[in-house]
Amino acid sequence: MTGGNKGMRILALGLLMGVSALPAAAREQADLILHHGKVLTVDPKFSVKSVVVVRGDRIVAVGGEELRKRYAAAKEIDLGGRTLMPGFTDTHLHPQPVAPSDIDSGAARSVGEVQDMLRRKAAELGPGKWITGCCWQESNLAENRNLSRADLDAATPNNPVILIRNGGHSSVSNSMALKIAGLDRNTPDPKSGLIEHDASGELNGIIRERNDLVRKFVPPATFAEMRPAYVVWLKHILSLGITSFFNASGTIDDEPVGKGGIENPPPNLTFKRARELYAEQGANLPRMTMYINHPGAERLGAFGLHTGYGDNRVRLGAIGEMAVDGGFTGPTAWLLADYKGQPGFRGKGRFTDAELQEAVDSAAKLGWQMGLHAIGDAAIAQTITAYANSLASNGLLSKDHRWFTDHFTIMPPEATMATMKQDKIMIAQQPNFLYNLEDRYEQTLDDWRLLHNNPVATPTHKYGLFVAFGSDNLPVNPLVGLYAAVTRKGPSGRTHGLEEEGVSREEAIRMYTANGPYLSFEEKEKGTIEPGKLADMVVLPFDPMTADPEAILKGQVDMTFVGGKLVYKR
Repeated sequence: MTGGNKGMRILALGLLMGVSALPAAAREQADLILHHGKVLTVDPKFSVKSVVVVRGDRIVAVGGEELRKRYAAAKEIDLGGRTLMPGFTDTHLHPQPVAPSDIDSGAARSVGEVQDMLRRKAAELGPGKWITGCCWQESNLAENRNLSRADLDAATPNNPVILIRNGGHSSVSNSMALKIAGLDRNTPDPKSGLIEHDASGELNGIIRERNDLVRKFVPPATFAEMRPAYVVWLKHILSLGITSFFNASGTIDDEPVGKGGIENPPPNLTFKRARELYAEQGANLPRMTMYINHPGAERLGAFGLHTGYGDNRVRLGAIGEMAVDGGFTGPTAWLLADYKGQPGFRGKGRFTDAELQEAVDSAAKLGWQMGLHAIGDAAIAQTITAYANSLASNGLLSKDHRWFTDHFTIMPPEATMATMKQDKIMIAQQPNFLYNLEDRYEQTLDDWRLLHNNPVATPTHKYGLFVAFGSDNLPVNPLVGLYAAVTRKGPSGRTHGLEEEGVSREEAIRMYTANGPYLSFEEKEKGTIEPGKLADMVVLPFDPMTADPEAILKGQVDMTFVGGKLVYKR
């Protein structure tokens, strides 16, 4: 048989049996094919496909089942009709590794359970040793009230204790801890904080916003001791489908002194430590964009780097969180009106106008993006004024600055909204706040502010503002954020301003996937399932476009991929 006739017979056989029957060498080689699914690409048209082909860490093709005739891969995954979509980008997270002295008070469902945890930890550590922990929340406790100094004293009279409330804006301490910190009934409220008292005038243990008054007396663990716990936490958020996040606790404290660093830096995950840790762990961790808390103009200038430095594993983001006010977990968010039932109390701002302007200007001149914490409408108005002044004076209005305000819980006056539209100031918001903090909002906000808390529709639809989503650890779960953004419901099932502030499922998904990378100048790299993008993807056992809202709220992630690598499987 001649070579030509043999070739014709092979071609004819291929046409009869289908191209997929040809040897793999006859098809383009890839590393991974995911097929037989509903692929929400979140591209500009929100296209829905069924097959994704990955080579290396990139997506090379997206389409229908016909792609399996064009590509061969060493690994194929049959999605079985499940949903494949871009991994979630959380634009505001605080890593919460578990220290040796910590209890998990966030898991407690009663005051008694917290006390049992304290007794066990006291027995483990011995008398006199500090006990710490996070993230208790009164609405999770059967008693539906804050923990108190008396609660802690009853369980651990011989160990100093400080427990941070969920959200990080308040804490409770026992008598021994308060005594060590030198705090008593005569201690005045500190700047930007509030020390609570009981009916008799004695300290009840709660301190709002200024946890450092007690926390600074806790002997810190070393970073070497905390490193394994950071790895555990980072891998945990992969199980929630988070493939990228913005670390809102970043600093440059451990840089050399004279180049931005300080003596004896605390054991937090700094930019330098994060890069070292990621170099060791390879592609097993979610990608990180690190906010840097403003260290002062001199240190920031000595550091020499700015927003955008790094790579697609760890990079520098905005100057943030640098809180302009408190929060509703305190509550001390700075409002333009009195708190409901608290005449004369409007929360607290943390900077004078001049102080805030100096901080923003000094960062802008060094090439930094801004992303400051502003929750109350008074804080947002002050922040936007400082932004507008700095953008204009530093010639940034015509440039792609992508400055944003973080949180944006209470919508500010129309004049502020108009400035945001004019200057293209964006928003990084946490829709899950509405779900998690429903009780606090109902206790502290008047009707209009309650209906419009954590607004999404008005900023986007009326003013055309860009919004990206995150969680701020309340809780760390994008599915809760999607649920709240669409339904505007809290745990009670009550709806808060659904028609005014709810957004569509498509909009909410885009804000939790594609929009986050835009804030870190990475929209060409990730956030959608398109050829050329990083293969950061998540598999859900339900379709978030059609599933019952309660199924989304209670849903779980089946698989998470970072750069085409399966890093989590349920």
